[in-house]
Amino acid sequence: MKGLLLICLLAAPPLRADVMVVHGPRELSAAIRQVKAGDTIRLAPGDYPGGNSLREIANVTLEALDPAKPPHFKGGAQAWHFVRCAGLTLRNLHVSGQTSNGINIDDGGKRGDFVSGITLENIHVSDVGPNGNFDAIKCSGLENLNIRNCNITGWGGQAIDLVGCRKVNIRDCRITGKAGFSQHTGPQFKGGCEDVVMENCHLVNAGERPIQAGGSTGLDYFRPPGATFEARRIVIRGNVIEGGTCACAFTGVDGVEFSGNKVIEPTKWIFRILQETRETGFAPCRNGVISNNEFIFHRSKVNTDINIGPGTAPETFRFTGNHWLATDAPERSKPQLPVEEVRGSYGVR
Repeated sequence: MKGLLLICLLAAPPLRADVMVVHGPRELSAAIRQVKAGDTIRLAPGDYPGGNSLREIANVTLEALDPAKPPHFKGGAQAWHFVRCAGLTLRNLHVSGQTSNGINIDDGGKRGDFVSGITLENIHVSDVGPNGNFDAIKCSGLENLNIRNCNITGWGGQAIDLVGCRKVNIRDCRITGKAGFSQHTGPQFKGGCEDVVMENCHLVNAGERPIQAGGSTGLDYFRPPGATFEARRIVIRGNVIEGGTCACAFTGVDGVEFSGNKVIEPTKWIFRILQETRETGFAPCRNGVISNNEFIFHRSKVNTDINIGPGTAPETFRFTGNHWLATDAPERSKPQLPVEEVRGSYGVR
């Protein structure tokens, strides 16, 4: 009898993934209670409240029923919080007006046990905060993360905050600052982030540090525990960065490529090289390759090209093949760099 029961259990088909079409908040609440691994929830156009969450359900897809009319999640502390939802896909959604984070995806505090295979595609996040450390998209302890074709407008802390994430690709996103929002950084990679590529994005007035490779993280938040770098092996390539206090802050990063970008009119510096985490065993900010970029700026605004903080290793940075143009004083286009540039061009329109 026991053998027959075992055979029956082994022969039982797996639960079939369902596609649930949701019209309105009440049906969404029911879908959240019923959803299982592999299911797809398609949301009809309309307004939905924030404050939604899923925990430990794998391979869920949450998407618009009509991509041309995305469902709009309004208000709440967070529109969505996903905890240990491996294989999650979010597609064609609009999120706005949250007081904490727009979308929060994390590992449930199991640092070092990374959650894999997350995709965010065609997500619009706006008006989060407005002031303080409140992020449009917040990700912690994820790997194999893809964020593409997203539009972020107006946030408090970070437009995209990655804490201890690895194997990440961010591409084809538009990130735009908005008056009345504190917008400390645009995308930020810190707390043990590694192997992050950001490419083909367009940033406009994206805050004090439009891109921050590295950062300042409490030791209890690093992933994995014991990591001795804020970020390493970061690639920032082929982006357009308009405005902001600087183009990029390299903050305790160990290995970064900044290449093929177009930087337009930063308001104070071109770059910052900083060290904010000073714990034992952490390398100084080092090993940057700045190559084949175009820098267009006003010399009347940019008096110090590279803001270099204490405890850093600016001599390990390399500058190659960049074009520099101070539009108001072309003869003063050549920057003051910590090392001599190779094959740079200066002042040519």
